[in-house]
Amino acid sequence: MRSISQQQLFCRPSRLSWTVLCAFVALIWGCASPATHQGMIATKVDTAKKHPQTVSVAVTGGKETDSAGTPQITDAAFRDALVASIRDSQVFSGVIEGKGGDYLLTVTLFGMQQPIFGLSLTVTLEAGWTLQRASGGAPVWQESIKSVHTATTSDSFAAVTRLRLATEGAAKKNIEQGLAKISQLNL
Repeated sequence: MRSISQQQLFCRPSRLSWTVLCAFVALIWGCASPATHQGMIATKVDTAKKHPQTVSVAVTGGKETDSAGTPQITDAAFRDALVASIRDSQVFSGVIEGKGGDYLLTVTLFGMQQPIFGLSLTVTLEAGWTLQRASGGAPVWQESIKSVHTATTSDSFAAVTRLRLATEGAAKKNIEQGLAKISQLNL
């Protein structure tokens, strides 16, 4: 019977240990999935006023998610979340598809900071918000809004899911802050 030294035992991992290690890494990191519009819908907008006018919405600056990269926010997903949030909060009387609303709300996503690893993953999102009369002219309101959200292992054990949740949470808070500020305007 051949004896195995401690050095051989710890320096030469078996195929089984490599398989288990790879499965563990895949479980924890996995493939990136994009932020969903459902996860970004604002749930608590502090509305000072509900405007009787309608609004059209445009979003730019989003990115597609690469399966090997980090979760991203697409223009369409952020726009869908923003439209649902406007309807739910009733900050405007309605959202008009395309052109034709009394106002045009444009949101440009331009700054997102995401961590590479960690137990608590904090995402920072910055977006430029512009509200103007649809008839043209100077903006009625314009502001850069920065939001932050942290997801922990209690939200999800898988890091890729935690990062998506942190990304969605930062977007949701950005929408909540933007709509709360719009509700304070005198239109």
